Amino acid sequence: MHENIENQEIIERFYAAFNNGDYKTMQDLYHPAATFSDPVFRDMNAKETRAMWQMLVTSGKDLKVTVSNVKGDVLGGTCHWEAVYTFSTTGRVVHNKIDARFEIANGKILRHEDNFNLHKWSRMAFGLTGAIAGWTPFFKKKIRETAEKRLAGFMRRNAL
Repeated sequence: MHENIENQEIIERFYAAFNNGDYKTMQDLYHPAATFSDPVFRDMNAKETRAMWQMLVTSGKDLKVTVSNVKGDVLGGTCHWEAVYTFSTTGRVVHNKIDARFEIANGKILRHEDNFNLHKWSRMAFGLTGAIAGWTPFFKKKIRETAEKRLAGFMRRNAL
């Protein structure tokens, strides 16, 4: 794919806002018909996606985000990003390594897909329990259900 500086700059602005705790800028960068998916939050619409970032940014007291290898192309772009934070449920430090793919239309993120190893994440977040059970479909489903309930509660409490 040919490089596209405009799309690269959109991705860079998104992660700069993320690292600065500026969820409003993150939300503004999404297209009204945007979708998001990762191993935990799957197949979300634009409203859910905007709320998810707001929830993660406002609840992550020690969140540190770094982004690298940002590339824009004619369809959108890609990057690698890492998040280091304390997982509130267990108090354990997580260092998650994520590869992202974006589709961008008219200067807005239309589709955002993050990919990371959920078993590795669960080992960091849950310790021995995550190491032993984190690869199982049951444990992965429980993680997803808990995250979905947390997001739904956040959206209700904040009238989103």
